[in-house]
Amino acid sequence: MERPLILISNDDGVQAKGLYALIDMVKKFGDVFVVAPNGARSGASMSISSHTPVRNKLIKEEDGVTIWSCSGTPIDCVKMAFEVLLPRRPDIVLGGINHGNNCAINAHYSGTMSVAIEGCIKYVPSAAISSGYLDEDANFEAMRPVVERIVEYLLREGLPEGVCLNVNTPPRDEFKGIKIAKMGMGDWHDEWQEMVHPHNWKYYWIAGYYAPIDPHDETTDTWAYEHGYVAITPIQLDSTAYSAFQRLEELKIDN
Repeated sequence: MERPLILISNDDGVQAKGLYALIDMVKKFGDVFVVAPNGARSGASMSISSHTPVRNKLIKEEDGVTIWSCSGTPIDCVKMAFEVLLPRRPDIVLGGINHGNNCAINAHYSGTMSVAIEGCIKYVPSAAISSGYLDEDANFEAMRPVVERIVEYLLREGLPEGVCLNVNTPPRDEFKGIKIAKMGMGDWHDEWQEMVHPHNWKYYWIAGYYAPIDPHDETTDTWAYEHGYVAITPIQLDSTAYSAFQRLEELKIDN
């Protein structure tokens, strides 16, 4: 029997330490196939390269690990893997390990989360894995038991159709446990930092801070993460607001 095939991508780029930490954590479970951006693509969300050509470069192929870089977005990487590069259909798809958490509404901006969503669109059990550590040389070793637990579960049980996982681990050496949590709600504030160029024109860096609507809601991923727990949030593809159907009834026109 063939070993399971694990597809990995990220949004920090093929050089990121988190990517290689994830490879090392999961390679005992099967063959690892990586298609990752050739540079940082943080905040890429579900974007695709619709106006520029995309190129691939083989980085490594040995010991059950194959690594390709791709000039496109994280979504391009996953699409490229499925359509062009993979030797067969993967058993699971993983995004990460991301340098920085993707809790709450930040999952909507995340290129790491987009990897899991695209895998889910292709009906493969998928998870996005993020750490609160932002340092390029961060130590992710504390995450190993968590990642192993998740990968083992995905390979054994799979996930419901149309569902993928958003996994966020706080920046610490030990976790209090794992909580299954809902996506937290909130917003970003002071999002643009204004600067003045020496030639006297203004430019802006995106910055700001995130504030949850209810920081005391213990059912959210933000609360779990900020209180030392690994937060696992199931994300579904169908974003239809079924609860609004009745309220919008008056807009209907029946011919």
